[in-house]
Amino acid sequence: MPPYNPGMLNAITSSLGTAAMERITLLLNHVIAAETVATERLKPHAGRHVQLVWTGWPSLLPAPPVVAFAVTPAGLLEWAGAEPPAAPELRVSLDASNPARLAGMWLAGERPSVNIEGDSAFAADVSWLIDNLRWDIEDDLARIVGQAPAHQMARAASTVAAGFSFAAKTLQDLVVRGGGGGPR
Repeated sequence: MPPYNPGMLNAITSSLGTAAMERITLLLNHVIAAETVATERLKPHAGRHVQLVWTGWPSLLPAPPVVAFAVTPAGLLEWAGAEPPAAPELRVSLDASNPARLAGMWLAGERPSVNIEGDSAFAADVSWLIDNLRWDIEDDLARIVGQAPAHQMARAASTVAAGFSFAAKTLQDLVVRGGGGGPR
């Protein structure tokens, strides 16, 4: 018997996953819309789908939400919902065997290793987006609280993110070495 009720947990994570994906889609579109070249690169791919495939996801964790997007005529993204398209034109595979490390990389602004398969022109444009787009949090904060406080908040967040990244790398090193330092 599992230590938790998988049906109940999956229902909860499914509800949370939907809400999270709607917010993530808004954030992605905010970042894409901030760079005209990004929307211009996506416009020719209107109506096409890109799906994120989580490889190596730990079986002890609830399944991640389905992540698939359609490109809109405006060069933005629309979440495809809980059911992915049958044949997306592009698949972006991401090694998710260590979600903590993946989160640490994201917090540190590092690009995770991805594998992109599908239409070559679409793949080139999505790869460009992955390589070049970054959320300018400081600029968004400055609109709300002013430039100086936003700069201080961004510096503090950067320090915290570096700490998380360091902790994730240290934890990964300990796991790779077999934990070490335990009682003998």
